[in-house]
Amino acid sequence: MATRFTLSCSLQYPALAVAARHFRSQPFCLKASSLSLPKYYPTQLPKSPPCPLWSSSFLLCLHSLHWSAKTSTRSTTTVRSFAAASPSKSTVSQPPSGMTSVGDKNPLLTDFNFPPFDSIEAEHVLPGIRALLKELEGELEELEKTVEPTWPKLVEPLEKIIDRITVVWGAINHLKSVKDSSELRAAIEEVQPEKVAFDLKLSQSKPIYNAYKAIRESPDWDSLSDARKRIVETSIEEAILSGIALEDDKREQFNKIEQELAKLSRKFEENVLDATKKYEKVITDKKDIEGLPATALGLAAQTAVTKGHENATAENGPWIITLDAPSFMSVMQHARNRTLREEVYRAYVTRASSGDLDNTPIIDQILQLRLEKAKLLGYNNHGEVSMATKMATVDKALELLEKIRAASWDPAVKDMEDLKQFSKSQGALEADNLNHWDLSFWSERLRESKYEINEEELRPYFSLPKVMDGLFNLAKMLFGINIEAADGLAPVWNNDVRFYCVNDSSGSTIAYFYFDPYSRPSEKRGGAWMDEVVSRSRVLSRDGVSPRLPVAHMVCNQMPPVGNKPSLMTFREVETVFHEFGHSLQHMLTKQDEGLVAGIRKIEWDAVELPSQFMENWCYHRDTLMGIAKHYETGESLPEDIYKKLLAARTFRAGSLSLRQLRFATVDLELHTKYVPGGSESIYDVDRRVSERTQVLPPLPDDRFLCSFSHIFAGGYAAGYYSYKWAEVLSADAFSAFEDAGLHDEKAVKETGNRFRETILALGGGKAPLEVFVEFRGREPSPEALLRHNGLLPVTASA
Repeated sequence: MATRFTLSCSLQYPALAVAARHFRSQPFCLKASSLSLPKYYPTQLPKSPPCPLWSSSFLLCLHSLHWSAKTSTRSTTTVRSFAAASPSKSTVSQPPSGMTSVGDKNPLLTDFNFPPFDSIEAEHVLPGIRALLKELEGELEELEKTVEPTWPKLVEPLEKIIDRITVVWGAINHLKSVKDSSELRAAIEEVQPEKVAFDLKLSQSKPIYNAYKAIRESPDWDSLSDARKRIVETSIEEAILSGIALEDDKREQFNKIEQELAKLSRKFEENVLDATKKYEKVITDKKDIEGLPATALGLAAQTAVTKGHENATAENGPWIITLDAPSFMSVMQHARNRTLREEVYRAYVTRASSGDLDNTPIIDQILQLRLEKAKLLGYNNHGEVSMATKMATVDKALELLEKIRAASWDPAVKDMEDLKQFSKSQGALEADNLNHWDLSFWSERLRESKYEINEEELRPYFSLPKVMDGLFNLAKMLFGINIEAADGLAPVWNNDVRFYCVNDSSGSTIAYFYFDPYSRPSEKRGGAWMDEVVSRSRVLSRDGVSPRLPVAHMVCNQMPPVGNKPSLMTFREVETVFHEFGHSLQHMLTKQDEGLVAGIRKIEWDAVELPSQFMENWCYHRDTLMGIAKHYETGESLPEDIYKKLLAARTFRAGSLSLRQLRFATVDLELHTKYVPGGSESIYDVDRRVSERTQVLPPLPDDRFLCSFSHIFAGGYAAGYYSYKWAEVLSADAFSAFEDAGLHDEKAVKETGNRFRETILALGGGKAPLEVFVEFRGREPSPEALLRHNGLLPVTASA
């Protein structure tokens, strides 16, 4: 693959998520940074503009030791390794050493331990990236002259080259996702072709390719570790998929396609962000927003203040509604004003589909270029190219989707009938003609009636600090790690961002991560995601002894604190945090010292959701949930009867939610396997055809959700969205190991958790995912647990 990937949340995950997920249009829980990486760079990195993931009141493990590259004084001419120094609590308590600056002290050209996110500006991008590329091109040329088919003479110097551009480019693109500006966009747009050209030069290097093949054919092959064999085999395969075997004229055509795809994906994502920001609905009459909960009114008034209505209040307005997820979902679920719901819904599903921000022609170009690229590589379509590096095949993926669709259809039809009957019983005039802007509203009312659960009334029990405390306590029990706040150790891009260190049971630091929890619609793209900052690596060790430690970041878009209240979360937002933390755990708890297969790298895309979806299951585990569900004012625990109702409501409208996910996955595969760009069918015709089998209520004629489907057009999920379902089988079966051991038996849970850590989380991409799963579970995966969790089989007594 030619894209650096981030893990971001799916539009809905799992299929049983409730209405709040219906409209999540940002990507695995992985995100795709929408810009190319060399083929030799692990292409299975989850989520960048392809998913996702909250600050807390923990005791600091450090005093404020804020530092950045701009304070350094020693100069050098190169960029060295980029990560946190190695593991000991003592190293965490001191500012990392070795920060040196280059030239005019461009923060991108410094020897930093953590990226200087607070110092990087748009003006640094062009000179910084160009200087780095010039240096790395020289190193690549030297490597090509001296390369030998040995680890020290091939893989180690190659990993250093890849790491340096990956870390710097990753920092720039991360800022574009969380702190977007027109200046930053322009700088990236100008230098991106040079970056892509370097990636292609690296991925199409014949000397490197031949050296890898020589290693595979050498008599020492059998003595290599599993991890090293995976690096060699996947590097050869990825080089072929990067066009290395093409004749000169075809390779030139291939490279032009790669350049254009990088540009189009970046533009697609920018259009989505701009279209989302563009919509604002100013409301001055409180009757127009009846039904909205206090949290939503507070957010709407707070938004109004930032837009110049300095006297806006939650009680008296004015209020501003946006298409940012917290605002949008509040309207869909709670606004009694049906006209308002319709307006906001139509605006949402037509984002980036008209005027200067229209993504329709961009989608057509992307699909055409992907098809041309597949043909050049000898494949029939892009779907086959995508599956070349996955567990599944196109046929197997479609078979799975159809099995789930067949099981979901009748329950979804019944869901719709239930909504009609309930809304009619409530005197709704629209009961016999429910439309899309009615479904979430009446689903929420039905859920409140059936289970006596009001999601908004539950928010006070899920304050961000308590949720994070509970999540970290769960991680300690399951995996034997301690997570402590380390604010001030690393520069951050916004004052709301938290920084944490992860310690093992002996107190040694083994990883770090950033957490950016709140929505900032003016500068931050939607969705939730996890990505790596740096990976664990023996080669990039600071001291030559201990491996460089992994660093991750998790990003969410939940409602920020309003007034003196902390961020109060919906249960769905709690699940999202657990989900993205699962991705981060696989990155941070890896024990692979080979950097190219450490953490989430080289894991097949349809297996990478396993840890994230696995972690979601713990939100329904009684001890875990009761540990985080404490009223933010009184400290009162969530009432036991409410917990039981949450458990009972887990499969509410499961059929409908499953079908929605299947629509996304199926239209993705259709567009990348059967669709003919410029043919008789438009992309919207394909979506409508797919919807006939996956949606009880057909989409609106003007539905243009594809224009904001960033997963597949600006990220790593092209012909891969089915992966959420594929991995759901794995994750449900993995969690069932804990059920089998006994969820109330803490000793058994800890033992099973340690086994999960030592296999699923520790082995990274160094082993095929099926082998890793069998090592954990003792057998191949079974769909039984997924069917049971989805309510299609009787639920066992163990909760």
